[in-house]
Amino acid sequence: VASRLLHRAGAQAAQALRARGPSGAATVRSMASGGGVPTDEKQATGLEREVMLAARKGLDPYNILAPKGASGTREDPNLVPSISNKRIVGCICEEDNTSVVWFWLHKGKAQRCPHCGAHYKLVPQQLAH
Repeated sequence: VASRLLHRAGAQAAQALRARGPSGAATVRSMASGGGVPTDEKQATGLEREVMLAARKGLDPYNILAPKGASGTREDPNLVPSISNKRIVGCICEEDNTSVVWFWLHKGKAQRCPHCGAHYKLVPQQLAH
């Protein structure tokens, strides 16, 4: 009984809102009549918007995207950007490995992963802002 009363009251309220029309204080509108759901780019603000605009230009000022792969040899090490003199690095030594080998990478010469031997080099980077 309560559900029928609630349903009837809701239907009457919707009908009253529709009856007001353009001259009334409120009208019932759907998302489709207003242009649909806004995209992420239209809703983004602040840092999120800045990152989206930079990505559209092909830039990655905050190192959000995956780094470009290198061979990992002494001559062509994986480059790791950092704003300090050291950074912790995680190496997934084998493609299907589920564990990560963590080690500190210091400024200077390329260093090797203690497990697989891949080379990494710290490169200085300035913050975008």
